[in-house]
Amino acid sequence: MAPKKMPKGKSGFFGVRQKPSGNFGVEFSDAGRHWWIGTYPSAHEAARAYDVAVWRAERPREHLNFLEIESRAEAEMLVPQGIKMKEIPTKKSSVVISASETDEEAMARFAREHPEYVQAELEFY
Repeated sequence: MAPKKMPKGKSGFFGVRQKPSGNFGVEFSDAGRHWWIGTYPSAHEAARAYDVAVWRAERPREHLNFLEIESRAEAEMLVPQGIKMKEIPTKKSSVVISASETDEEAMARFAREHPEYVQAELEFY
């Protein structure tokens, strides 16, 4: 059975999308972590940077944009300015209340779920 093909984005490359400025941004996800690689003037350059991240993470070759590249060293040479992988922190969950929940019920639930905030408020006042 052939491996499942990953879908490419609108840019025609994996991990590359056009920013409102016209430049191309590169993002990469690996092992539950999300990385910002950088912004590049062309989709082609951005795709080369994405491939370096794939090599660094030791992901399967089918995740590459340019399958003809044989090594990480070769991929790194094709991105003259290099890449700076910056981890994007995950967002903290927000508090959501139901429309049918009263203010008192919501406050009581919040106090049960987040006693550290209640304690901090008591210490403040």
